Amino acid sequence: MTFKVYEFDRAIVRRPATSVTKGLRATDRGDPSYPGVKREHDAYVAALREAGVQVEVLEPLEEYPDSIFVEDPALVFTTGAIALRPGAASRAGEAQVMRAVLARHFKNVLQLPRGLVDGGDVLRTPEKVMIGLSARTNLEGAEALVECLAEIGLSGVIVKKTPDNALHFKSGTSLLDDVTVLTTRRQSGSGVFSGFKEMLVPPGEETAANALRVNDRVLVGADFPATIALLSKAGFKVVPLPNSEIRKIDAGLSCMSLRWHQ
Repeated sequence: MTFKVYEFDRAIVRRPATSVTKGLRATDRGDPSYPGVKREHDAYVAALREAGVQVEVLEPLEEYPDSIFVEDPALVFTTGAIALRPGAASRAGEAQVMRAVLARHFKNVLQLPRGLVDGGDVLRTPEKVMIGLSARTNLEGAEALVECLAEIGLSGVIVKKTPDNALHFKSGTSLLDDVTVLTTRRQSGSGVFSGFKEMLVPPGEETAANALRVNDRVLVGADFPATIALLSKAGFKVVPLPNSEIRKIDAGLSCMSLRWHQ
């Protein structure tokens, strides 16, 4: 049986550490509250389970404030997993910790051999794996990732640099179905989505572009009513989720889980 790239039955998440309040952020909007982050993370895990996903919840890592964002140090696919080399120095040790977790689930676990790559810059589509260059993902790392992807039977392609005001490639885009991406006007203008139908988030809700399609539903930040209305009108089953505290440390919905179909 062939599965869509947004159909998942397994996921890995990590509970936030109390140190999450000191997580990295490009713009200082104040520290998030630990209880707030925990509530939002709990709601996120519940939404994955309600979508039919079996979720493994890892214990917190106090020494890594950003370790709640498990997608940045690793990538997972049905055919294998890749431990990455995160672009932020404070997160360098997370990939090694995650590698041991990946080995429990995948026979084939590769290690990015050189360069820097954050998983937030990597978008899986039906035909290819798109790798965006950013402050956290450099060309050397992207080229090495293309090689790793080929080893597990996937085609990788390097796309243009992420717009300067976005942390990651996926900060401004997400896959909605086989032919449609949700994206910002600025990201749309980069020309990387040739061949896709583009659905543009309404002005003022650019952060909503980091939505997450999981099986028959789309997870979206609850604070973006215009985007929720847009997606609902287009026929998508939308699940609004609170993420205002997590957004204070530049997070979206895709980065908090590693998802695959076993």
